Amino acid sequence: MEKIILSSLAKINLGLEIGPRRPDGYHQLTTLFQTINLKDRLTFEKRPDSQIILRGNRADVPWDESNLIYRSALLLRKEARLEDGVGVTVEKQIPPGRGLAGGSSNAAVTLLALNLLWGCNFKQEKLKALAAELGADVPFFLHGGLCLGTGKGEVLQEVPELPPAWVLVIAPDFSISTARAYQEFDRLPPGLTSTGKESKIIQFLEQRNLSFFKHLRNDLELAVFKIQPQLVEIKKELAAAGAELSLLSGSGSAVFGWFQDRLLARQAAGKFDRDYQVWLVETVRRERYWQELNTGA
Repeated sequence: MEKIILSSLAKINLGLEIGPRRPDGYHQLTTLFQTINLKDRLTFEKRPDSQIILRGNRADVPWDESNLIYRSALLLRKEARLEDGVGVTVEKQIPPGRGLAGGSSNAAVTLLALNLLWGCNFKQEKLKALAAELGADVPFFLHGGLCLGTGKGEVLQEVPELPPAWVLVIAPDFSISTARAYQEFDRLPPGLTSTGKESKIIQFLEQRNLSFFKHLRNDLELAVFKIQPQLVEIKKELAAAGAELSLLSGSGSAVFGWFQDRLLARQAAGKFDRDYQVWLVETVRRERYWQELNTGA
């Protein structure tokens, strides 16, 4: 095998509840990850030397040693005690710095691709352990579908899927640093977040009641909306347009609306497409996630 082509899908967070800070400096999180079919396309080709070379179609992404694809390849190669090289070409649609985890998804896909291309033959549990070293969101993309994330987000439980839905993703022309979002969060007065409160996410998973779904929240919104107040208006407009849930995804800056009705979602998209990048995409269940990933389409 000389070449592998895989898709790399984005995620949204159907709620993000932030608990106390842990001894390692991270906050305890409860979140619901959901894959959507906004995706990048990655082509991996063996090289005759030991170089890891990245190329991509976006100037705002560093295609060097700081890229998670590079770090993922380096980690796998070190663990397998190999000296193989690879060339990776990335056709990127997932915008960076928008809370959609394109970089984390790329890293997970790199582990999967190079495990095959280099003949490492690591089992899934080993790949998950390596994924957790690369970042808190990376292990999720070795599952896909709908997952409950706890710990830093890397402790994952596959949960029964939700009915298919349409997701309207609105991305402004600025990114939000995750570190900056959490710094601002740590300055918020006590009592404004989910800390110490009963988890709406757990209530929803137990009850599967739409009334709980509508009350899912992202605790980082309070912090990120202080940094970029215009995001509040996007959230409000999505709700007014009929979204059953409108939330910041992760640390943003993308905001999404969740729709059961495709026509309603398409009508809502027209309210934003002049000022923002807009994608109307579907949710992707776990079985379909692995089908889409492997087609590379």
